[in-house]
Amino acid sequence: MNYSVYAIYSKKLDIIYIGQTSNLEHRLQEHQRGYSEFTSRADDWALIYSEEAQSRGEAMKRERQLKSAGGRRFLRNLITKNS
Repeated sequence: MNYSVYAIYSKKLDIIYIGQTSNLEHRLQEHQRGYSEFTSRADDWALIYSEEAQSRGEAMKRERQLKSAGGRRFLRNLITKNS
């Protein structure tokens, strides 16, 4: 089974949420509908980054990397480039 590692951004809150899932489309819908306690605080979440992983373990490892200071810098640079 393939997994996706993803980052969504709320301009309203200026926050990046990073996660992993086996069904990216469904998970993004859950975020937009406020099913996640963290992301229920905003309604303007936009996908800014995603990548595929071959296993859940690989996805979790990459998620941890993106949550590091360097990973967050990488994601902030994407936001800046796309603004």
